[in-house]
Amino acid sequence: MTQPTTNFVGDIPALYDKHLGPVIFEPYARDMAARLDCPQGGRVLELAAGTGIVTRRLITSLPADASLVVTDLNTPMLEIAQRNLSNDPRVSYEPADAQALPFEDHTFDRVVMQFGIMFLPDKAQGLREAKRVLKAGGKLIFNVWGKLYDNPYAEAAHSTVQGFFAADPPKFYETPFSWCDERVILDALTTAGFHAPKLQWLDLDTTAESAAHFSTGLVKGNPVSLELAERGTAPIEEVRAAVERALIRIGGDKPWRGRLRVLVVSATA
Repeated sequence: MTQPTTNFVGDIPALYDKHLGPVIFEPYARDMAARLDCPQGGRVLELAAGTGIVTRRLITSLPADASLVVTDLNTPMLEIAQRNLSNDPRVSYEPADAQALPFEDHTFDRVVMQFGIMFLPDKAQGLREAKRVLKAGGKLIFNVWGKLYDNPYAEAAHSTVQGFFAADPPKFYETPFSWCDERVILDALTTAGFHAPKLQWLDLDTTAESAAHFSTGLVKGNPVSLELAERGTAPIEEVRAAVERALIRIGGDKPWRGRLRVLVVSATA
């Protein structure tokens, strides 16, 4: 997993956490934690935890005698999660590739992943690994973004960034919004050995303190900034300002308001 879409390095993790977290990740973190339903004494594995936005919510949903293992392939992201969260003895942190988990078979009651599976080069292998580490009857819960056009903020950011390039534009946004076909997901779950899948489209309203605040995350809080820097033909601040204007056109300003569309998926091992 070394393609550009996984390179959350440098200032990106902190900007991601500050400018994107409250706007597009926190609303679904609350929903995911509410779905956890961890048994007493259960073990939960979080994959692709990022800066711990879901983790904070999962901790509040854990039974007192349960435990949570928080993982991410990207160490800088995981370090922010660990630094921001309380020192709860039920929680441990470990760098891990979701496609090659360093855990024994059948050791977890729940596996949770928010907006991570789209970044796996081999999604089938990621699902097989989740199935392998789950106990019989354990549950997998993950979510994925809907299409770009169903998430206007992302479509606005993507089209604005592309507008700065006559050829070979940055394509980061194509990845997180690329894996939401229900039939494809159902087939992948079945092939990996899961059963009783449930898929639910979940639309939520969201706000950002301003279009400028949100646009900072959309341009500088993800690998789009690396793609822009590598090309060197479009100043990052100029691109960010253009994305800000695009956001204002679709959601106003101070606060910016928008709507999000996500597919929530669960299945039993």
